Formats: sequence, C-alpha cells, structure tokens
Amino acid sequence: MGNSKKDLNRRRMNLKTRLVELEGKARMDPLKRNRELHEEIAMIKKKMTEEE
Repeated sequence: MGNSKKDLNRRRMNLKTRLVELEGKARMDPLKRNRELHEEIAMIKKKMTEEE
C-alpha cells in the first residue's frame, strides 16, 4: 500500500529540517574532517531529489 500525501509531506519536512541542522554543523567543518557528516548531507539531498 502506498503512502498518503500527508505521510510524504511529513517525510519531506523531516528531511529538510535534518538537512538544515547538518548544514549548520558542516559550516563549522570546512576541511571536511567529519566525513560521515558530509556523506549524510549528500544522502539526504539525494533522497529529496528522488522523491520529487
């Protein structure tokens, strides 16, 4: 069974808020020493583009 529009919208908003939090942390890490952080940002951006 598919997801409702409400579920999809909620998921999209959760991804956006998580992305904002992570980008704030990534600004403090310009040399990309925390590789996991930057990989998670890339993964979230990829998910967001796939859902559109």
